[in-house]
Amino acid sequence: MLRLKRLLVFSVFALCVITAFSFWAVRQPGADAGGALAPPPRAGAKLAASSAGLTTAVNVTRSADAEWLIRAAGQTGIPARALRAYVAAAATANDLTPKCGIGWNTVAAVGFVETAHGSYGGGSLNTAGQASGPIIGPSLNGAGFAAIADTDGGALDGDVRWDHAVGPMQFIPSTWQLAGRDGNGDGIADPFNIDDAALSAAAYLCAHGRDLSTAQGWTDAVYAYNQSGSYLRQVRDQAADYAAKTGTS
Repeated sequence: MLRLKRLLVFSVFALCVITAFSFWAVRQPGADAGGALAPPPRAGAKLAASSAGLTTAVNVTRSADAEWLIRAAGQTGIPARALRAYVAAAATANDLTPKCGIGWNTVAAVGFVETAHGSYGGGSLNTAGQASGPIIGPSLNGAGFAAIADTDGGALDGDVRWDHAVGPMQFIPSTWQLAGRDGNGDGIADPFNIDDAALSAAAYLCAHGRDLSTAQGWTDAVYAYNQSGSYLRQVRDQAADYAAKTGTS
């Protein structure tokens, strides 16, 4: 009888714990049943087209319509040069991996959270998309950040002992060696160029067959970029804000 009572008490306690946890999980803002964050709406964009109706290209990536670009830059506060790169990067990534479904607003949100679209430290982007100065993050020496010993001989970050994230999209040198792409067709993959960095970021987010139109796919993609719950929420909220201001596709 005592054993039966103990079993009953344990069962009731377990049920209470499960119910409380389920209620907590459901109450998490933007989370689905599996704990993934609901993806932000995918922002729309108008791409430039030729007189024949064919989409034109700026070097190797597609360009946003000039009037749309000026209007959207004003609505979002994103510098037009950076916005052009984000739109082109998302369009190209979706052409290469049609099942990805990445929105330019997700790429832009990453760019905002990482370096405020290349303006970190008072910098800016020139007409060619080049950062006005080297955008180099803190030393990854284990003091408040992950410890990552130098992987590039200081070629990108100037530090031969520890790695630093570099460029407007903040790539670690070892990741750039694997993921870096030439987004402007000049034959060089340069992490300090917004066209190259944005395309590389979009391709990186779309890697491994991820579908960013789903909660799990979007969460996995952004978490792979930066393994932080607060980072996920900040990127999601910023991307949703851009979509709200410019409209969805």
